[in-house]
Amino acid sequence: MARKTRDVLSVDWVRLELLRTAYSTRGGLFARMDPRMVLAWYLVMAIAPWLTHDPMVLAGLFGIGVLAVILARVGPLVLGLFLFGLLSNIVGLFIAALFFGGNLETLWALAELNLKLGAVSMASMAAFVSLDPEKLSDALLWFRAPDLLAFGVSYGYRMLPILVDEYVTVFEGQRLRHAPVDKPGLFGWRVVLQWCVLAVTAFYPIMLNTAKNVRTTVEALETRGFTYGASDPRGRELRLAYLQVRGLDLLVVGVTLAAVVGAFAVPGVMLG
Repeated sequence: MARKTRDVLSVDWVRLELLRTAYSTRGGLFARMDPRMVLAWYLVMAIAPWLTHDPMVLAGLFGIGVLAVILARVGPLVLGLFLFGLLSNIVGLFIAALFFGGNLETLWALAELNLKLGAVSMASMAAFVSLDPEKLSDALLWFRAPDLLAFGVSYGYRMLPILVDEYVTVFEGQRLRHAPVDKPGLFGWRVVLQWCVLAVTAFYPIMLNTAKNVRTTVEALETRGFTYGASDPRGRELRLAYLQVRGLDLLVVGVTLAAVVGAFAVPGVMLG
């Protein structure tokens, strides 16, 4: 059991999870949809929570977000980070409210805010975990986003796993070149301090390597006529020709709109 836990929490596991997240290899409902419709679905789910203060409506939108995360097959790393951030935010705001003379009304308002943030965050996870770099970039181009913005999103997604690999390589190299501490200290605090220092100093070589990679990429793209091809209407049309809205896309967006409208209508029906 201990060995299994250590394997799950290893750096290699984190790197693989980042690759699965960046390239949308887990599948799921939204991965089979047209990327334009996924972004339209996300806009509905991202805007709806901010149009109400009713806790019952927000709870319904939160439930839709939970269902979307399940259908999108969000990985354990992203889901764990979301839960950790949400819970730490709730606990921190709760402690701050108590220290500064808050009451039950303050806690209720904080609960409302966290429901909104949770619903929007889960919609973000479900949408962007299901879009690989090419689909997301093409969807942005179809919505007339700037060419460099669409390319930057795609390039950033693809560079993330490479940066993680380079960081691990630099960190391990520095760790091998440094002698271990003579006296670990109470609870091994000197070992932890040494690892923290190595973790920070490993970022400096990464910056230089990133600058080199960016320059090489830009030169290669310009050699292939990237700037002209991205701005030419014929190149845009050829690149986006595969996009097609199908029945599944309309069904998912339609059901989501109906569920959102139902969540807003439930409090009125109950009061009536």
